[in-house]
Amino acid sequence: MKNRVVRGAAMTALAIPLVFFAAGCGKKSSSSSSSTNSSSSTTSSNSSVKGTVTFDGIWTGAEAASFAKVIAAFNQQYPNVKIRYKPVGNNVPTVVGTAVAGGHPPDMADIAQPGLVKQLATQGHLKPITYAKSAIAANFAPVWQQLGTVNGTLYALVFKAANKSLLWYNVPAYKAAGVTAPKTWSQLLSDAKTLKQSGTPAYSIGGADGWTLTDMFENLYLRTFGQAKYQALSNHTIKWTDPSVITTLKEMAQVIGDTGNLAGGRAGAIQNGFNDSVTNAFSNPPKGATVFEGDFVGGVITSSTKAKPGTGFNTAPFPAVKPGANANAVEIGGDLFVTFRDTPAIEAFVKFLATPQAAEAWAKVGGFGTGNKNVPASIYPDPITKATEAPIGQASAVVFDMSDLQPSSFGATTGQGEWGIFQDFLKNPSDVNGIAQKLESAASAAYKSGK
Repeated sequence: MKNRVVRGAAMTALAIPLVFFAAGCGKKSSSSSSSTNSSSSTTSSNSSVKGTVTFDGIWTGAEAASFAKVIAAFNQQYPNVKIRYKPVGNNVPTVVGTAVAGGHPPDMADIAQPGLVKQLATQGHLKPITYAKSAIAANFAPVWQQLGTVNGTLYALVFKAANKSLLWYNVPAYKAAGVTAPKTWSQLLSDAKTLKQSGTPAYSIGGADGWTLTDMFENLYLRTFGQAKYQALSNHTIKWTDPSVITTLKEMAQVIGDTGNLAGGRAGAIQNGFNDSVTNAFSNPPKGATVFEGDFVGGVITSSTKAKPGTGFNTAPFPAVKPGANANAVEIGGDLFVTFRDTPAIEAFVKFLATPQAAEAWAKVGGFGTGNKNVPASIYPDPITKATEAPIGQASAVVFDMSDLQPSSFGATTGQGEWGIFQDFLKNPSDVNGIAQKLESAASAAYKSGK
């Protein structure tokens, strides 16, 4: 997921002490598993399942402590299965890739890149998790099973999801202008004029990080042309010169081309990074009133500004562009759990992870979103988290971040491919056709090389 670089700073989970580290994860390793045994809640069948499951994941610090709560909930049902979780941070793809190449992968891993999951499955390194189909079907809408399917076979469970279809707004600035969180794109554009007249630029853009610009495009494209078209563009079965792309670029230009309504103008937008865009919008006085980005924005606000939830900042869904089934579609970044081996212990853990009990163990402490439709919104610890995470489980149309689905040279490399070309678009928003052609040329080269 391209926002991994800000993930640690953006978490809103409670800063609870880390209760475990996995064996082999360095000097801080003090326990090989996190387990809370409860024989009174365990059936004899669950007690008969024994074994150890090694698991490589991105989560460290407070996130690892939150995942420990999930493991503890599992151990209440399966006391004789030890989960050895090794936190490897942002290096999961490299660590797992090296382990696979060396013939000693972990039993399970958390991979945030659907493209890598597809690659590993196609190469025969992953084990299907078809045994979990019924558990997933009972708790997730069909689209979530599709997100974990490669060539018709279920290989992954999307356990944790980040809502990337949001906007964040400065509450005092909106109140001063007499506007409310926009529900439609046309309302957003109208409110932007009112915000500017009130003295605060409407938008704060972090264009120095190209992925913020691709996220804006992706949300507009999804909510204008829908899930099927979005997937086709992700797969490059339609070209980036397609009329749908041209239309969406023109929509995007209505924001990034409104130079006087950008914090710092266009020059400031191209120089400011993601964190800058957030702090600019929620400083006092604000330099802009609205940030378009995912649920991780909240953590940056609370850690880097004095703005308070509800009175200083709030959030709302990304505005609907067209009415209909895709008006409230959600783009996500997600943690996909995959398996490299198949044992009764692994199967038990995967099935458990698909249950509401597993998701609730983390959701109730914050910093967690899920597509599990049986997790009640009331489980989330505060109104902001509820507003950002509940829509994920309720959405009927859900897609992965488009850039994460494409070859990395096009979708996720600093200064080139999409990231670099959308920065060019920010510099010259009138060059819609030229940008579309650049995108198509870069996409064609990336798909041809497969990198």
